[in-house]
Amino acid sequence: MKVINTSVIKKDAMALVTGKPVYTDDIAPSDCLVIKLLRSPHAHALIEEINVEIAKKVPGIHSIFTYKDVPNKRFTMAGQTYPEPSPYDRLILDKRLRYVGDVVAIIAGENEKAVEKAMKLIKVKYQVLESILDFKKAKDNKILIHPEENWKSLCPVGADNKRNLCSHAVDGDENIEEVFKECDVVLQNSYHTKANQQATMETFRAYATKDMFGRLNIVSSTQIPFHVRRIVSNALDIPKSQVRVIKPRIGGGFGAKQSAIVEVYPAFVTYMTGRNSKLIFTREENQTASSPRHEMEVTVKIGATKDGVIKAIDLYTLSNTGAYGEHGPTTVGLSGHKSIPLYSKAKSYRFSFDVVYTNTMSAGAYRGYGATQGIFAIESIIDELAEKLGMNPIELREKNMVREGDFMPAYYGETANSCALDRCLARAKEMIDWDNKYPCRDMGNGKVRGVGLGFSMQGSSITNIDIGSVAIKVGDDGFYNLMVGATDMGTGCDTVLAQIAAECLECSVDNIVTQGVDTDVSPYDSGSYASSTTYLTGMAVVKTCEKLIEKIKTVGAQYIGSKIEDVEFDGKRVYDLENKKEISIKDLANKALCNNNNILYASESHSSKVSPPPYMVGIAEVEVDKETGKVELINYKAVVDCGTVVNPNLAKIQAEGGIVQGIGMALYEDVVYTDRGNLQTQSFMQYKIPTRMDVGTVEVDFESSYEPSGPFGIKSIGEVVINTSSPAIANAVYNAVGVRIRELPITPEKVYMGMKKL
Repeated sequence: MKVINTSVIKKDAMALVTGKPVYTDDIAPSDCLVIKLLRSPHAHALIEEINVEIAKKVPGIHSIFTYKDVPNKRFTMAGQTYPEPSPYDRLILDKRLRYVGDVVAIIAGENEKAVEKAMKLIKVKYQVLESILDFKKAKDNKILIHPEENWKSLCPVGADNKRNLCSHAVDGDENIEEVFKECDVVLQNSYHTKANQQATMETFRAYATKDMFGRLNIVSSTQIPFHVRRIVSNALDIPKSQVRVIKPRIGGGFGAKQSAIVEVYPAFVTYMTGRNSKLIFTREENQTASSPRHEMEVTVKIGATKDGVIKAIDLYTLSNTGAYGEHGPTTVGLSGHKSIPLYSKAKSYRFSFDVVYTNTMSAGAYRGYGATQGIFAIESIIDELAEKLGMNPIELREKNMVREGDFMPAYYGETANSCALDRCLARAKEMIDWDNKYPCRDMGNGKVRGVGLGFSMQGSSITNIDIGSVAIKVGDDGFYNLMVGATDMGTGCDTVLAQIAAECLECSVDNIVTQGVDTDVSPYDSGSYASSTTYLTGMAVVKTCEKLIEKIKTVGAQYIGSKIEDVEFDGKRVYDLENKKEISIKDLANKALCNNNNILYASESHSSKVSPPPYMVGIAEVEVDKETGKVELINYKAVVDCGTVVNPNLAKIQAEGGIVQGIGMALYEDVVYTDRGNLQTQSFMQYKIPTRMDVGTVEVDFESSYEPSGPFGIKSIGEVVINTSSPAIANAVYNAVGVRIRELPITPEKVYMGMKKL
């Protein structure tokens, strides 16, 4: 391979480093109405009266909308393929308010000052209702978060709004209790992961205009342009043909922008007024009214023989979807289906879950998408089991971990056709010098260093649902336009897909011009989520290139007077070795623009019947201060199996970024509510994310496998890399000072109080 596995510079690198106007607010029209949202001060309330007349008189105010002005049609903001498994439980504006921060009114004016003044003059009389903030008390509570009759669930996910249930299911073996009786050691513990913010540098934002045909044009910082089109259509109750969505450069997504948090508001304002409008969230809004990771409590029961053979795993997840059900039924599935299969040799498994509504901020998608929470639980209890059995945790894992060729019942019945987890473990163990550092070393200054590890797996797209599509056309002089529907959100997929195309077409990456997403022009793509882009859309690129090459050969054969079966294409020319005739791609492309019946254009889609997991091993070395309980991360070594690595530099950056986000989840990040439902972590002053000074030395390496269903053996990398940090750090803290932390984040207070109890 000439282009695959080379560190090509990202296509938009120069635009970014030179400060070109590429983001949503950079390119918004200057005459946009400024939109602000009045938000509920109560966790649960009904609007009894709302008076906007005085506020409307503020100079510069154009319009104010309340629940009386919007369609009474429920929809979901979740960016998922139709029919969405997330329930239709939202209105643009609702009389019932379900969390502190829920939207009461939309104010649109000529400038921010006028809008903020008007917001203060809106008079609202609330009927304050009893709320549910504790997700452990939500199921079958007499307080209903969604009592409305027009609530609906499109898919059979076990949802019941009259029980505060967003989803429920049980999967696995009925006879698992019999298998537990065969075990010499049985352990059961619960692990609690809090909500986490994606903390994107670019906050949620979108603007809307009407074009000359009266259609809504929405420009949005989104991962899901085609889903946004459907969501806006549903919310406004207008045909999808009247909505166009364009995605500019995105300043971070991480799953947050897999929900249409903002788009419906400027779309509604522009639809009602005919004026350009835009909505840009403040950092406080991004923290208090967005789509953080689902809080989960994962209870694991595990059984093994005395020689360390794991025989049964029983996992139950309770998930908090918050006020609305976006991604609630789907994130929870990954907590079991992408943690239990790491130990697929177990004879029996059971996985059950409940997803409940509460009066807290609505949760959503975040990198790892539920697997992160489940893997923290599984990888923690594996270490606890190893201690109970008197085994080294690596020895226990080596005896039970999934290997290439293994059937994985808990992973939707798929087989691990590509798996280098064993080699990842061996390499990571070597990188950290495990044998000399495990379990801990007393540094002689009141500090102890310990090491701990974690496994991780994820998936590559959603089987039989996700679609990746591309189109390629040959331009003058033989360059190529690559049109994709997938969203580059900083990950570099525009570059990676161009590399795959360049490999297939045997040309330079510079000869591939990548187009951004425009729902009017781009071929349909499910969106950039579920670790799908390189694996799924990459295969669509391969198929499209194969089709295009056949067209190039057909036209080239006509021009040189040969039969199609006699010619070849080497990226530079179409040639016939027999009669020694040839035509360059430059000449062919230019000739094809005149008097040609076979357009040099191809488009293909790809969907997959399998979702091959990438794998990862992460090992943390931490230093714990025995006097204060403070945990400092010294080293983090990680080895990833993502199949064939397309762009080593971009892959390494992806891995490092995911590890650092996982470190934040493990040690610092915490969404904290008051007993009245007010979020206290409203800014980066209260909500701590790690800086470069907090993450020690992070080193990433790769162990390649070859995935037969992926382009050039490729699997995904986007999400698997966030999942090992929490269990590896928790296990390292335990090995250092003997304190087992089962609720994240791992704070000095928890460690110190744990040491006091020893």
